[in-house]
Amino acid sequence: MMNLRRDVFQAIADPTRRAILLLVATQAMTAGVIASNFDTARPTVSKHLQILTECELLKQEQNGREIYYHINAEKMKDVADFIEPFRAMWEDRFNKLETIMKNYKGK
Repeated sequence: MMNLRRDVFQAIADPTRRAILLLVATQAMTAGVIASNFDTARPTVSKHLQILTECELLKQEQNGREIYYHINAEKMKDVADFIEPFRAMWEDRFNKLETIMKNYKGK
């Protein structure tokens, strides 16, 4: 089996991983605290954390005996930068549609 480097888009494709990212977006949390927010087994959450860490969406920080997970804003920016041209394209299309609709209503 090929050992593929973890891809951020594969990582965020999973709803549980997206939920984890939302959880730690505002504050760093331990694996235990993160896991307590889900109805899945702790090893399952640990696997999700491992994937998010491997693709650098999460960073680990040791604080005493605890490891805290926090979001890597720089890597999240890569995701946003990729999506940006699509957002701009759709905004442009909606603006054109709005203009057409206003002109249509005027008739």
